[in-house]
Amino acid sequence: MRKVGVIGLGHVGSTVAYTLVTKGIADELVLIDTNEAKCTAEFYDLLDSLGRLDTYTKLSMNDYKALQDADVVITAFGDIKALADGGNRFLEYSFNCQQAKQVGTALKEAGFHGVLINISNPCDVITGLLQHYTGLSRQQVFGTGTFLDTARMQRAVSMSLDQNPHNIAGYVLGEHGESQFAAWSTITVQGEPITEIAKDQHLELSELDKAARGGGWLVFNGKKYTCYAIATCAAKLLQAVFSDAKLACPASVYLEDYGCYVGYPAVIGKNGVEYVHRLELTEEEKKLLDKSALMIAQKTKEGLL
Repeated sequence: MRKVGVIGLGHVGSTVAYTLVTKGIADELVLIDTNEAKCTAEFYDLLDSLGRLDTYTKLSMNDYKALQDADVVITAFGDIKALADGGNRFLEYSFNCQQAKQVGTALKEAGFHGVLINISNPCDVITGLLQHYTGLSRQQVFGTGTFLDTARMQRAVSMSLDQNPHNIAGYVLGEHGESQFAAWSTITVQGEPITEIAKDQHLELSELDKAARGGGWLVFNGKKYTCYAIATCAAKLLQAVFSDAKLACPASVYLEDYGCYVGYPAVIGKNGVEYVHRLELTEEEKKLLDKSALMIAQKTKEGLL
């Protein structure tokens, strides 16, 4: 039995829940939200889909005790109204720090001992707070982090070069936020370094980096939330845990060097973060990572006060 909990049923959490049910990824799904009416609505909307699906998912709602034996919990709580002006995921910081404490404590009291995947923003900081309050190991807790931002980089590069995004490999590193950066030294297109392609085709890598960083706000400004891409990322990470896929990808993982969670390549399997893959970065990329990580570490420390 693959049992999953989704905590927070806004646009992202409800899309994650819908994906897990309609794709048959979860055998049992527990929905939790402080808004009882919203939770009930999502619960019954999903229940009404079961009679037309090829798979079946057992559903329950607003019961932390039911998460005691859950394999994975996905946290997607947030304050979307705080992002009305856009531009900075830290607008949710104060609200989500409080939520992380409440949710983390509730999970600990429920006896949850599985893997926790965090989506809530600012992702890296909230992932660190959830790890602290749940008491789970750093291996068991990780965030979507720059897994999504790397997909946005792949989209930007693929559009520029008329390529399938699957042909673009490499990483966006650092904060899932404004201090993230595309580590161009790691990025290839059909195996060829993009730095060489950029010289040949006169590409402005700085513009592609900007397009990747601004991808989320491009979507947000049009519909005032994002949901499809991040839900897809969360579902893929969840499947990697269930199937022990040893999936190599960027995620928000704990780095000892910085003492906090940072978007960085890791291998995801049945235990969560199986190990972190160390990169050989350029001096400039190392400086950018240092700057981003130090900011995350400071904000995480403040969030625990």
